[in-house]
Amino acid sequence: MSQENFLQQNFAARIGGSNFGKDTKIYKFEKIKRAKRAAAAENPGVELIDMGVGEPDDMAFPSVVARLAEEAAKWENRTYADNGCADFKAAAARYMKALYGVELDPDTQIVHAIGSKSALTLLPSCFINPGDIAVLTVPGYGVLGTWTEYLGGEVVKLPLLEENGFLPDLESLTEDQRKRAKLLYLNYPNNPTGASATVEFFTKAVEFARQNHILIVSDAAYAPLNFTGKPLSILSIPGAFECCVELHSMSKGFNMTGWRLSWVCGNPLAVKAFATVKDNADSGQFLAIQKAAIAALDDQAAITPAICEKYHRRLASMVETLKKLGFNAKVPAGSFYLYVKAPKATADGTQFENGEAFSQWLIRNKLISSVPWDDAGHFVRFSATFVARGGIEDEKRVLNEFARRLGDCKFVF
Repeated sequence: MSQENFLQQNFAARIGGSNFGKDTKIYKFEKIKRAKRAAAAENPGVELIDMGVGEPDDMAFPSVVARLAEEAAKWENRTYADNGCADFKAAAARYMKALYGVELDPDTQIVHAIGSKSALTLLPSCFINPGDIAVLTVPGYGVLGTWTEYLGGEVVKLPLLEENGFLPDLESLTEDQRKRAKLLYLNYPNNPTGASATVEFFTKAVEFARQNHILIVSDAAYAPLNFTGKPLSILSIPGAFECCVELHSMSKGFNMTGWRLSWVCGNPLAVKAFATVKDNADSGQFLAIQKAAIAALDDQAAITPAICEKYHRRLASMVETLKKLGFNAKVPAGSFYLYVKAPKATADGTQFENGEAFSQWLIRNKLISSVPWDDAGHFVRFSATFVARGGIEDEKRVLNEFARRLGDCKFVF
């Protein structure tokens, strides 16, 4: 047997087993990339407006970058961080108190992670045995579900529907599902819908989790990007510390996506379990990054509101453009996403079977990139993180061009 055949037979079933690498299915993000390349090749010199990017378009604030350079030059920061430095955890605790009114013990209720994605891959290892269930909302970010299935668990998906304010119906879970469920993943403000949770919903979710002995994993990566009052943490809900951990990130609210730094906080036993698994998975994020993040956390009152103002301004303009075309668009309560129902057709007869078909049409015909979501209805997601490196004037130029390209369109809904 050749080496290639030997390896082909040895791949784990979780990634395809002997069929690994032979799957010809093209995933939607690869389809988007291919369509963008084709549109660029067919329209040389024409700018593609990329509203599909799910990450900030700006760099971290200069004061934070300067702090990174300062800390990176220190001899004592060269070593492994393991489960984090005490100063970063203390800063995270200050931040949680200042922004969310949540009191945390930095020694027992906070541990850093190398980004929220990394945390979501490790949490199932703390709780999921074969046959256990993780409950996820769809559309959404599926990493925790992927790792649940890797471990022999099952995933139950709850649809986020417009008529329910894009909040899941927890009561729809069967008695067997409730009995086997170990984890419930919530993400608010939500990717991709932009919906925010209410105090009432979080209160019901906490009570549901307590009654059914389920740990809520609240992904609060977008929580600082709030346009309707004070940002909300599920840990501010009475009883939440019994059944919740929350993930916070330096990415969305501080323009530090590539720095890969987040933290898990909440129930101390769950945090300890996460730290134990994490200790066997990585050696911690670079100490200089953690210490630079302290500067950002302590200056959040100056940094995050400026970021929010930019995204709100952009979203309002995008909504104005889309509403004129018949989309039921409105500025979301949080995040930097605009989630709208895809049209069924153009007035001149082009049919759109789903959100993906409409998204592909937008790229090919208008050189505008979006992300389709067809998990719970046919929708597309536009992001306010398009690149406009020339400041507000360049931003206005991109938004005006977005409106111009769509100005002659007539859609059927």
